[in-house]
Amino acid sequence: MTRELPPYRVRAVNTATDSENKIHDDSVAAQYGFRGGLVPGIIVYGYMTVPVIEFARDWLERGTFDVRFVQPFYDGELVVVRVSSEDERCMQISAEREDGNICAVATSSILTSKRAEPPSLPQHPLPADRPVPYAGIVIPGTPLGTVTQTLDSLEPHALLRFSNELLMQNFKLGPWIHVRSEITNWSAARLGDEVSARGRIHDRFDRKGREFVVAEVTLVANGNRLLQTVRHTAIYQL
Repeated sequence: MTRELPPYRVRAVNTATDSENKIHDDSVAAQYGFRGGLVPGIIVYGYMTVPVIEFARDWLERGTFDVRFVQPFYDGELVVVRVSSEDERCMQISAEREDGNICAVATSSILTSKRAEPPSLPQHPLPADRPVPYAGIVIPGTPLGTVTQTLDSLEPHALLRFSNELLMQNFKLGPWIHVRSEITNWSAARLGDEVSARGRIHDRFDRKGREFVVAEVTLVANGNRLLQTVRHTAIYQL
């Protein structure tokens, strides 16, 4: 029997109005047909994880989350997160506007069996001059420069932000849009962890005149503890 969890409600906040990614700026976003600056996908993801963590705290250590962003949220809009579960280990999540329009969908699970960790990706230096991305250099298998920062928040979006940073510090991007993340947690993060985001290009494709990149990302704490692996998809050319 499907179990519906109590909905979680929160007002969306555009936390990236000063970001280098100008899709979060009202005037620039309007040039691409949006009503205003887009609330970052990682923030929407963070909202969607709140009821999941309340329902299954061990998700932080061994959970998965495959989220797709299908419509944007705008600053000040009410976000209604709905979670249904057929059992305690698999959940369906949606993030809706107040009028019922669905803006993001996800599936999440808790992995119960012991898993073999994937091989850690090697570290590489960041480019001295970030190149503008185009099909000729966004090539599957190409390594990305490593981003290393001290973790100052345990909110789930703080980890996913590293996948954004990996793209932004390896390429000189114009306005771009985060559209999907396929996340696996391997251990819980701790405040003060020195996190290195290592990555490579997994895929690149065109769809409806837009150019997409898929980055394969590994987050490692203090050089030896695997935190998270992500396949992170973005439209890098609108």
